[in-house]
Amino acid sequence: MDNADYAAVALRLANADLSTLDAVRAALHDEPWWADRLREPDLPVLRGVANGLRRALDAMVDDDGETVLAAINALLSTHPPRPRLSGHGGHDRSPNWHVHVAGPDAPAVDEVAAAAAWGLAQGVVHYGTKRWGRCDAETCDTYFLDTSTNQAKRFCSARCANRMHVAAFRARRRT
Repeated sequence: MDNADYAAVALRLANADLSTLDAVRAALHDEPWWADRLREPDLPVLRGVANGLRRALDAMVDDDGETVLAAINALLSTHPPRPRLSGHGGHDRSPNWHVHVAGPDAPAVDEVAAAAAWGLAQGVVHYGTKRWGRCDAETCDTYFLDTSTNQAKRFCSARCANRMHVAAFRARRRT
């Protein structure tokens, strides 16, 4: 995994339904090596991490740099990454070099928490705080990272954008 992937983990966790283990596993479907190892007692920890991520993301949306700094540093302090170089998973006996953010024997919840904290921190280092947003759709609170060239993203997905544009079109047609 690289830092961009860890930023995606942070967003998935912040946006996830954390009410059940199955919901968390669905949110982490791209990381089955974590999702399959998570257990019911891990949910309160993940909920705490998600709350910290949301606090930082809300501060970015509100342009509150001090809170961004405090929230992300609190996450990193509570769930520190312990980077380890790994070469497993390569093809033709060639190592697939990558970094894990927790030791090989760490519980999955520790690695997910550290990955999310590290990902958000690295995302801020790479993109700053102005490219993070919350969907403008009326019924959606999904956080996103705007990597577009013009930095004008307002919605988390084409689905939300289309829904809002169609509603606006219909409202104009009624008047």
